[in-house]
Amino acid sequence: MALRNALDVQTAPLTALGLLGGYLTARETGIRPLGGVVLGAAGIFAGRTWLAKGGPQVAAGLGALYLGGFGASHPLAKKIGAWPSVLAVTAVSAAASYALVDRR
Repeated sequence: MALRNALDVQTAPLTALGLLGGYLTARETGIRPLGGVVLGAAGIFAGRTWLAKGGPQVAAGLGALYLGGFGASHPLAKKIGAWPSVLAVTAVSAAASYALVDRR
């Protein structure tokens, strides 16, 4: 199976897939590590494009934002609820991916 060229991949939808899909997978299956697999796979796939289009600093920053958003969604969920929390961190991560990488 050949992967698309990293320069041709849009990362905002991948970050949304990883964060929303990871949450939904963990919630619906009851298997949290399976949600982590979805989160990780989408993040790695997006990361290769972040690196190819934005360089190592942008890739590191977006990767930190992506994983930090995942981590921040947990305490945020206690304040505003699970779905609003996941949607908020997904929106921030996807918007940053679009602004820093996908617009190029």
